[in-house]
Amino acid sequence: MTQPVKSPVGLGKRIWNWLPARVNRAVKILVWISLVMQVLLIGTGGAVRLTASGLGCPTWPNCTDSSFVPTPQLGIYGVIEFTNRMLTGVLVVVVLLMFFAVLRLRTTRRDLFALAIVQGGLVAVQAVIGGISVLSKLSPQVVGVHFALSCILVVVATMLVWRAFTGVRGGLWAPRWYVIFGWIDAVFVALTIVLGILTTGSGPHAGDALTAKGLAPRNGLNSQVIQTIHSIPAYITFALAILLLVVAFAARDRARWKNTRRVTVAVLIVELLQIAVGLIQANEGLPVALVNVHLVLAGILVAAVSALLMSLRNPGTFPADRTL
Repeated sequence: MTQPVKSPVGLGKRIWNWLPARVNRAVKILVWISLVMQVLLIGTGGAVRLTASGLGCPTWPNCTDSSFVPTPQLGIYGVIEFTNRMLTGVLVVVVLLMFFAVLRLRTTRRDLFALAIVQGGLVAVQAVIGGISVLSKLSPQVVGVHFALSCILVVVATMLVWRAFTGVRGGLWAPRWYVIFGWIDAVFVALTIVLGILTTGSGPHAGDALTAKGLAPRNGLNSQVIQTIHSIPAYITFALAILLLVVAFAARDRARWKNTRRVTVAVLIVELLQIAVGLIQANEGLPVALVNVHLVLAGILVAAVSALLMSLRNPGTFPADRTL
């Protein structure tokens, strides 16, 4: 006896009903995975740049003209570059899962749905820029844009995490001057990152061996000068973080300031680590491992400062569950 064939409409309805109709554990796990993946990719991307593996896979999207995966002839450089590409593929899967996880929430949680779409679009743009960086023989300008976009993706992923756990966006509750100083701190963090990109592009970790072959060109800036300038906004952000922390802990309304206190402590700790690593790497001849730690800490700092700004708003309300 033959089994009845399930209609496509019926199967589609079952899949639709299987998707989350509220912000459940699956959604919360996915938003955290997307954030962790964004920071992890900063680390693997940094390893590619710092080990001169940017052309370890000389073509894109294939690793070589005749192979999708690295060949033994490419050595460790091919493995490093290919690993970064594969992690990007994993991120694409996570982003797609994130989109479907909030698809049924597109009316009740438009913020999450919009952020998921933005994240997907930026990941697609990031992949294209990664391909252009290979085709441009690791132009420092293209590589810099690649890293800057990674930081923007960290911001979006952090917003997804915060909104998934606290609800829709609420109004500001913190004093206006405190909010302004928080945004000033964020601006100086962004300036520090831009100057850091210029510092890396000036050498020596832009790929000495490749530059000697006419590849991975430098941006022509004086490394010592730009490195000194890079440190100035970093110290300003540290001073602002101390100010924000002191005010947060001096406030009497402990319940309202609780999240801001926690996030500000995280910001200050990351900035302390960032400054310490920066000083050590400058005095130790810029060892690759420390420079890469410096890059990862930059991504974590972006996430922490983004969370700080979001903590200055009232927690939103979660809409009542309903079938969409």
